[in-house]
Amino acid sequence: MSGSCRSFAVYVFFFINLILRTSASVVSVGDFNKDFYITWAPDHVNTSTDGRERSLRLDQQSGSAFASNSMFLFGQIDMQIKLIPGHSAGTVVAYYLTSAQPNRDELDFEFLGNVSGQPYILQTNVYADGFGNREERMYLWFDPTADFHTYSVLWNLHQIVFMVDWLPIRVYRNHADKGVPYPRWQPMGLNASLWNGDSWATRGGQDKVDWTKGPFIASFRNYKIDACIWRGNPRICRGASTGNWWNKPAYRTLTPRQSRLLRWARKYHLIYDYCADKQRFKNNMPKECTLPKY
Repeated sequence: MSGSCRSFAVYVFFFINLILRTSASVVSVGDFNKDFYITWAPDHVNTSTDGRERSLRLDQQSGSAFASNSMFLFGQIDMQIKLIPGHSAGTVVAYYLTSAQPNRDELDFEFLGNVSGQPYILQTNVYADGFGNREERMYLWFDPTADFHTYSVLWNLHQIVFMVDWLPIRVYRNHADKGVPYPRWQPMGLNASLWNGDSWATRGGQDKVDWTKGPFIASFRNYKIDACIWRGNPRICRGASTGNWWNKPAYRTLTPRQSRLLRWARKYHLIYDYCADKQRFKNNMPKECTLPKY
């Protein structure tokens, strides 16, 4: 190959690489009809004419669900959700990222319904390499059925941060170097669902779904996906390119203010932490429970 041909080949290689790097990150704040598809019971899913708002319905016939068209590896995702008002015992509204593989990675927000007058419970969970059992539960400091609130997850090589109205409520740090599984290789899609979980969701399954109170409806709107689209090469998403802002040093840990807000949320609103459940794990606690959380 002549020198000019080699130079041209090198130029093409770097040009294609530049395109891949600059197009890997996507910011979508738009249309449910364009960014998601319905995975369960289309007749139980209602989308506004402009595609900006979508609701899921649960009744005795079926629940419902939708999922993103793309898979992502790192980024931040925000979704505004308004939960089921009134008597919602036994219902589960789930909003989560999942790789849907046998050894799946998954980041869960699960909203557990309750009887009228009792607060909703927000359960978060982290699956890594197919293993979960990392549940935390908390009461929210507002009525999540009265209006929309923003539920977010920041996921990068260093930490996973669960947020409510941009206030951190949980951090799962990357301690892979110490033998703790961490979601870092598998791309994940964004999912939302509404389903009957009355075998466990409310008071350990004691309160069942009261179908006379239905149908049960949860609403979603104003999502923002600022994440790296999976194109088959993890190095693109793991790199520190301009588009991958979440990999920059500023996002490796919480800011001092975020740390204070996290401590406040956990002090006053956390009601269950798997790392404090010695009876469940028979004093053989998961390794991450002995390591710094943030």
